[in-house]
Amino acid sequence: MNYTENEMRRYRCCFTGHRPEKLGVTEEKIKMLLSSAVDDAIEGGISTFITGMARGFDLWAAEMVLQKKERYKQIHLICATPFPGFERSWQEKWRLLYTKVAREADLRVAISDRYYRGCFQKRNEWMVLHSMLVIAAYNGQPGGTRNTMDFAERCGVEVRNILKELY
Repeated sequence: MNYTENEMRRYRCCFTGHRPEKLGVTEEKIKMLLSSAVDDAIEGGISTFITGMARGFDLWAAEMVLQKKERYKQIHLICATPFPGFERSWQEKWRLLYTKVAREADLRVAISDRYYRGCFQKRNEWMVLHSMLVIAAYNGQPGGTRNTMDFAERCGVEVRNILKELY
């Protein structure tokens, strides 16, 4: 059966969140909240998750989806990067996690073939436009996470902020 992009979008969720140094919440707390949000999404019919592959929340979310694939065989992971090689300057631990996630993902998409000003926002918009739900880790600070949430709201895409109760 062939589905249109709009039909497939109904079963997709993407992630947006701060880098670890900006989150202000421990990795353990984020992962606990994230696990619950991903379970809720799956129970609500989401079968495909899209990660932007950034350090921190994006990679933790991708790792969580990969762990849940052991229990929920029907779920998939798409890695959407702004451009190939954007992880090259990271610390080794983040590059290793990035490589592991990319290797185990069902699909990898580079939104641009090179870096340009605005390519990260373009990646975020692509993820939103291919999703019906955004799971966010937003603490009130300005930046890409807030911009992505605003874009999702303008597009009529539901946003669930797992940090809402903390801020």
